[in-house]
Amino acid sequence: MDSSVIRLPGRSLALSVYRYPERDMIPRILIVSDNSDARAKGLAARLDRRGAVVATVPLAAIAFDTGSPSGLSIPGFDGALPDAVLVRSIAAGSFEAVTRRLGVLHAFAKLSIPVWNSAQAIERCVDKSMTTFLLKNAGLPTPPTFAVEGRAMAEAIAERELPFTPLVLKPLFGAQGRGIRLIETLSDLPADEEVSGVYYLQHYVPRPGPPFRDFRVFVCAGEVLAMMSRRGDDWITNINRGAVPEQVSGHGETELAALARAAAAAMSADFAGVDIVPSADGKLFVLEVNSMPAWSGLQSVVAVNIADAIADALLKFLADRRADRPEGAAAARPYRLTAPANS
Repeated sequence: MDSSVIRLPGRSLALSVYRYPERDMIPRILIVSDNSDARAKGLAARLDRRGAVVATVPLAAIAFDTGSPSGLSIPGFDGALPDAVLVRSIAAGSFEAVTRRLGVLHAFAKLSIPVWNSAQAIERCVDKSMTTFLLKNAGLPTPPTFAVEGRAMAEAIAERELPFTPLVLKPLFGAQGRGIRLIETLSDLPADEEVSGVYYLQHYVPRPGPPFRDFRVFVCAGEVLAMMSRRGDDWITNINRGAVPEQVSGHGETELAALARAAAAAMSADFAGVDIVPSADGKLFVLEVNSMPAWSGLQSVVAVNIADAIADALLKFLADRRADRPEGAAAARPYRLTAPANS
């Protein structure tokens, strides 16, 4: 076991690199990814380097199959199950397709297979209304928010709130800043068909700009791995919209870290990218929690290798889980591989 240390303001985070030299202890990790991007490949390479056997499979390719001992059929697994599932991405699809794919993740959990992140955590993060509800329920600072159906209800909220503050309209399901618009008058509200009849309206957080800034904090296994500031000419400060990633300096890293850890915990997320915005008076507000976060922009401004850190955390979790398992319990399911059948 090798060790490395990540240094954050006021604290150090030690990460251990776990390797499995004994054949019967080799973990088999399933990475769920619907596109073989650099981050999925990087995770696979890091896990492989640490002695794990890794397979990358689109979630759409995993079938429910009552003829299989486990009830699931995973390409390349010959009826076996992985020791853990790491969800990198889930492709868009029909309501039925996405429901079935999340059902597969729920099935893994039912079979006692650790899933990072679980279907429940993904559902909580993808649905912005539930994210906001859970953030508020956990006592975390988040802007006043309303999620309603129908333009009439949206107009009633806008009439009440707009005299005091602009509103931000976001798609209930969406990422990377797409579909966000500022609502300053009733006429800015889109028609029902443009938002599938659902209006997610949030108080705009006023802050200095341009340039505008917010923060992305990456949490894994309850620890903050890295954080960045995003600076942009647009008030929507996503990297894919032209914002520039920068190191965080002098912006209350300790408070950012505490908020991000609490937000990830509120979603039951094993790893997450937490978006935090500072208001003009310096207060911090948690806006979103991303259960399938990108990290190329973040990686460009931090020293820690994020894929390495995720791989280390997952393998440590499995090693600790194995150590805590009662003697003899490892053989509970005959269809689980204990050594690689193919690579």
